[in-house]
Amino acid sequence: MRFCDLLDAVRQQPEVTIPAEWGQGRASFGGLVAALQFEAMRARVPDERPVRSLAITFVGPVEPQIPVSFEVEVLREGKAVSQVLGRAMQKGQVVTIIQGSFGASRPSEVAVDAYPAPTMKHWDECQELPYIKGVTPEFMRHLAMRWSVGGMPFTGTQSRQMGGWVRLRGDVREEPVNEAHLLALVDAWPPALLPYLKKPAPGSTLTWTIEFVQPLRNVSTLDWCQYLADIEYAADGYGHVAAKLWSAEGELIAMSRQTVTIFA
Repeated sequence: MRFCDLLDAVRQQPEVTIPAEWGQGRASFGGLVAALQFEAMRARVPDERPVRSLAITFVGPVEPQIPVSFEVEVLREGKAVSQVLGRAMQKGQVVTIIQGSFGASRPSEVAVDAYPAPTMKHWDECQELPYIKGVTPEFMRHLAMRWSVGGMPFTGTQSRQMGGWVRLRGDVREEPVNEAHLLALVDAWPPALLPYLKKPAPGSTLTWTIEFVQPLRNVSTLDWCQYLADIEYAADGYGHVAAKLWSAEGELIAMSRQTVTIFA
């Protein structure tokens, strides 16, 4: 089932069964879970209030092939900002929580240019991490990543930075990218700590905050986007990583921070 088909499904009803092809170990791909919950939240907020930030906590794994419901509570609607809480529920338990801030634009004298995109090799010159059934996570059949900075997971590469190019792949419906797509594109990348390891070990995202540059740039679901992550600190089995996503034209579109766990 395509990414766009799953988004269409949650727009029609708040309960969705995520197919195994979107799996990530014993769980469903976190970027997809966040995207589905966001779509349910987006439907409860006026269109003139775009999402500014999301704070995401993965409470527990969302199991594939089992229905998950996406609940939404509007906590407050002010003159310009709506505060919204989303809960993904499975088998009677909370599995993901998202607190979102949606805000209309307002006059301001403050205007600061966004960080420019780093210089990277063209995507045609970069190595792609292939989808290999039984080896890479199942969801990777739907997302393509090409490395330009740092090393691939489990290569013993001692680099604080990791990044390159990312986009949806396979039978992709061409349409403008929205925030749900960006959630998947950012979370597709493995934790930036994994290249430090020399053999496979489990890792997962504990908490995730992401902010969006509004209005969204004119990016298609067929376009490559540029991603770069920086490890800010790691110890005691936890790592703290900041990342950014730019369009192929070098315009900043999202800023991300994650706390990840590494069992190695």
